[in-house]
Amino acid sequence: MRLTVVLTVALTAPALAQDSPASPVHTYSIVAMDSASGEIGVAVQSHWFSVGSVVPWAEPGVGAVATQSFVNPSYGPRGLYLMRTGTPAPEALAALLRADPDSQVRQVAMIDAAGRVAAHTGSRDIPAAGHSQGRHYSVQANLMRNVTVWPAMARAFETTTGDLADRLLAALDAGEAAGGDIRGKQSAALMVVSGDPTDPPWERIFDLRVEDHPDPLGELRRLLRVARAYRAATDGDNFVAAGQIDQALESYRLASTILPDSATNGELIYWVAVTLADLGRVDEAIPLFRRSFRQDVGWAELLPRLPGVGLLRADRATIDRILREGRRE
Repeated sequence: MRLTVVLTVALTAPALAQDSPASPVHTYSIVAMDSASGEIGVAVQSHWFSVGSVVPWAEPGVGAVATQSFVNPSYGPRGLYLMRTGTPAPEALAALLRADPDSQVRQVAMIDAAGRVAAHTGSRDIPAAGHSQGRHYSVQANLMRNVTVWPAMARAFETTTGDLADRLLAALDAGEAAGGDIRGKQSAALMVVSGDPTDPPWERIFDLRVEDHPDPLGELRRLLRVARAYRAATDGDNFVAAGQIDQALESYRLASTILPDSATNGELIYWVAVTLADLGRVDEAIPLFRRSFRQDVGWAELLPRLPGVGLLRADRATIDRILREGRRE
């Protein structure tokens, strides 16, 4: 009965693309779920430009897909469609492989929101190629320098602490340390979504790409740090909207702690200052304004525009005071 259901669902989805790309996206990747938070994610590195535009796919409360080797990108949206409509990841992947006459040049992995995993390494993938599965994850690689890459990724994911993003990056780091792509490195990507199926399909916790870089994993880590800071700042905005000012200020301060002023050109600390000034706590705000003004004079130029659009309750005398004292060295 289950096989019948899978085939029926597969045939109701859009047909698999038959015109496969001529260029291979040989790479190593991981799909995984965090059993504590329910987060689902996929991460990848490759010696191929913009690997994040074709390999990783994920949807909140549904699952994640990595499609690589002689890549057919339609495995991403089709795999998510099948999992969204109730097909477990192993059966979804099996159905797509049956519909693909070129399945032996593919490498694909899927995980659904229940943590069920499936992977396929085609017999015509360029060695070293293989995959390994564990509880709530699958690691896979092709065109690697040696066969130790994907086992090293698996060990790193299993032994690393932290949230899902940290563990995904640890797996990529381990793959690189074990030998990585035989051609070298060029691009990387990380995508993490929530396990909540009520979240909109476009919602992302993290969606980061390094398109072309001499150290893509190092750059991806830097971007993750920036993304964490901006998520904290967004939490602050949401707390302000809900009237939870103490929580908002804590989130803003966390954001500015994660990143120094120079990394954001003063932006994060600026909005902490604006929030304080809006609350009438101008004495606390001025030192923060001063820090942001030092980074870029544009923040000072922006300040008088905020009252007119309802982002700062301050009269002209208060604005003048902030600008005067904020510009002092």
